[in-house]
Amino acid sequence: MEQDHQFLEYVVKALVDNPDDVAIVRSVDEMGVLLTLTVNAADMGKIIGRDGNIAKAIRTLLRVVGMKHNARVNLKVNEPVGGKREQEVKSLEQVVEELG
Repeated sequence: MEQDHQFLEYVVKALVDNPDDVAIVRSVDEMGVLLTLTVNAADMGKIIGRDGNIAKAIRTLLRVVGMKHNARVNLKVNEPVGGKREQEVKSLEQVVEELG
């Protein structure tokens, strides 16, 4: 396990309520290192933060860890199944019909 992977795992598990659900996949290509993070849906807000500030901070720290080891490190956070973006979009008529 590389230092960037260990660092991300340590930070994320300290932030979330469900540390056993944290999964990190590390892949290396010509662009550098990509760490793909998957967490419990209930913990997404703790990883993203308001306006994405926590995710930005984690990405900045990962870049520093990567620079120390001459690697470019990027972070991708997987959207959990059933996340807010996957909710059904309703028309105005459907909403009014449900209310009345």
